[in-house]
Amino acid sequence: MDLLTVTGPSSDDGPRSPYRQELLYALRISQDHDTAAWNTPGAIAASSLQGKPAAQKTPVVHGEHAIDRTAIHGFVPASSGSSLASSSGTAPAVLKATSVPPSCEMPASDRLPELVGNAPAMLDVSRRVRLVARRATPVLIEGPTGSGKELVAEALHRLSTRSRKPFVAINCAAIPEALLEAELFGHTRGAFTGAVHGRVGRIESADGGTLFLDEIGEMPVSLQSKLLRFVESGELQRVGDNETIKVDVRIVAATHRPLAKHAQEGKFRADLYYRLAVFLIRTPALLDHAQDVPLLVEHFLEQMGREEPVKHLDAGAMAKLEAHDWPGNVRELEHVLERAAILAGSSTLITSREIDFGFTVN
Repeated sequence: MDLLTVTGPSSDDGPRSPYRQELLYALRISQDHDTAAWNTPGAIAASSLQGKPAAQKTPVVHGEHAIDRTAIHGFVPASSGSSLASSSGTAPAVLKATSVPPSCEMPASDRLPELVGNAPAMLDVSRRVRLVARRATPVLIEGPTGSGKELVAEALHRLSTRSRKPFVAINCAAIPEALLEAELFGHTRGAFTGAVHGRVGRIESADGGTLFLDEIGEMPVSLQSKLLRFVESGELQRVGDNETIKVDVRIVAATHRPLAKHAQEGKFRADLYYRLAVFLIRTPALLDHAQDVPLLVEHFLEQMGREEPVKHLDAGAMAKLEAHDWPGNVRELEHVLERAAILAGSSTLITSREIDFGFTVN
């Protein structure tokens, strides 16, 4: 059996392609599907009739990852100008069995699949994600509400060496100040009124993985000092406990506020800001990449079509969307399309009559 094997040292020494982790992720998914298929009763029975045990069909692992090449779909052969892209609806590409050195540049599209948009501003977001994903560097994602900051954080985790560990997200603006400390750091039994049982905090539950602090600009100043201590030392104390716990997490924070300005004005701790903003990624407002509206419309309608027939927009509906200024950004576009799909009823065509922007927020 020909095998496609990805091998190499487990250390992070030496140059690595920014696309390597993305390829490993795709190979793991393909391997899981292949193994699941051979574990079905039909596959086991067919293998028994041929006089071969079903276990022989499972790809043999060499080094870090290995996969039967016949299980790979959606990849095109490496060539000048080629890209790592889906080939849905076509025959699977033929890949030669070869060892892929860690430093080899893997062919891939410039844009990450979860970051829809071909405008330069969106391509720059994908580029920055790939450059920093494999590092332990703290990342601060800045951008207006609804511009996809959590998608960027998830992409950073997916492409990182921590992708098998937890991705834990917490919205600092959604939890009351009195409870946020216990939610982040955990607490012991009896630490405060109502603490009947001890609890592991979000930071500790993300050990080995990625901690996403959404809306970090809303964190109370009194709690920022405790977070700063953890960022500097990697140690935390549960509320009501005197013991310290060592936790290894990669911190990704996000905000829609001008955090650098707030740090200068004393509204946010400057020392914490500089430790979180080691690497900056800015998600653009939809108005700044309005050329991507048709691509985003197609993406969202296809997602909605997973449970019902896919709907399409006529020219009038598309023109109405392109003329809008999108104060709510991509999230608003998604909700407008969902509303339009409901208003269209059983029809698969959405017209300008179904495009309703709702109430304007002043």
